[in-house]
Amino acid sequence: MPRYTLSELDVLPFIVIPACLAAVFAWGIAAASRRLGDACTATRRASIALAAAIVWMSATWIAASSGILRRWETTPPPFALLVLAIVTLGCLIAFSRYGGLLATGLPLWTLVAVQGFRLPLELSMHLMYERGIMPVQMSYSGRNFDILTGASALIVAALALAGRAPRWLVATWNVVGLALLVNVMAIAILSTPRVHYFGADRLNEWVTYPPFVWLPAVMVLAAFAGHLVIFRALGAERARR
Repeated sequence: MPRYTLSELDVLPFIVIPACLAAVFAWGIAAASRRLGDACTATRRASIALAAAIVWMSATWIAASSGILRRWETTPPPFALLVLAIVTLGCLIAFSRYGGLLATGLPLWTLVAVQGFRLPLELSMHLMYERGIMPVQMSYSGRNFDILTGASALIVAALALAGRAPRWLVATWNVVGLALLVNVMAIAILSTPRVHYFGADRLNEWVTYPPFVWLPAVMVLAAFAGHLVIFRALGAERARR
């Protein structure tokens, strides 16, 4: 693993973006509660959401800094348990009461716009590839095309805000975005030292170090849960119609 410091400009996005996502999650819960006429519990719900995010981010940071996630010789490897936890948490968040609040209490364009964080994330990931920290297959120079989701999210969100995005367009974008996310998740898993599908010189170990652990633990989690919430929002909108 090449040397790096947390204060470097090309490393900071892996701290700043997750922190912003946690704050946006809490804000979204509060805003949705107020829009649905439940202002009395908005602050309490937002505080719970933010506290849960902080606990999760702290736990994954500690797991990465302690080296637990790099115990590839154990069965199952701890990183596999992290991936399972991310998928489980994503589903729990999306289909929980909080996910319902976001799906029914926020305008659809805001749910799409949040996915725009994947554009600066992919640019930052490419810098990690150029520094030799991340393997090439996880960048847009390799097999990761998720930058298209981040860029198109801003366009689709703008169209939805203007009332020019039909339901089928948002639904199609959401399906494609989820497929691209699953693609990069599969590439990341296949690149681990336990599988090393792309070769022993292209291993995905960098996400087991802080702050890069927040790429799967926070940013992938947010993207995955976000897509599921958009599906809920589309379903709720169809039911209202």
